[in-house]
Amino acid sequence: MMRRVTPANPIVDALDQAGYRLTGPRRAVADLITEHNGHFTASDLEAAARSRRLGLSRATLFRALDLLTELHVVERMDLPSGEHAYVPCAPAHHHHVICSRCGRTSRVEDCGLAGVVAEVARRSGYAIETHRLELFGLCRHCQAKTSSPD
Repeated sequence: MMRRVTPANPIVDALDQAGYRLTGPRRAVADLITEHNGHFTASDLEAAARSRRLGLSRATLFRALDLLTELHVVERMDLPSGEHAYVPCAPAHHHHVICSRCGRTSRVEDCGLAGVVAEVARRSGYAIETHRLELFGLCRHCQAKTSSPD
């Protein structure tokens, strides 16, 4: 009997390493997330789950997203529209550049922001615990579409 080898899912791995039960709904949410390219909303996941008839409730999706955010494998973003979106992430600290047209998301390393945070802490007297930076603009692909004649 041959066992089918499934590709590693970093979200499932993170749940396992943190000691959480790998329930069917959690695995389903992890699979839905890893299939997205760029950011996604809870509504996106809900629609995908419904179309596949996975039987995941909205409450289950939000509980899973909250847990995955706590584990730092998914990061919540506030879009310019006011809507909340999520993006799968590596646990190391980083920032995102998000295309405001197509939703493509790119990870950006520190780029000198640590020095700015240290200066803000020095000037304000605050002990900065964390920060979050999200940059929005048009990706190269959408820029090319905008500049090309129709």
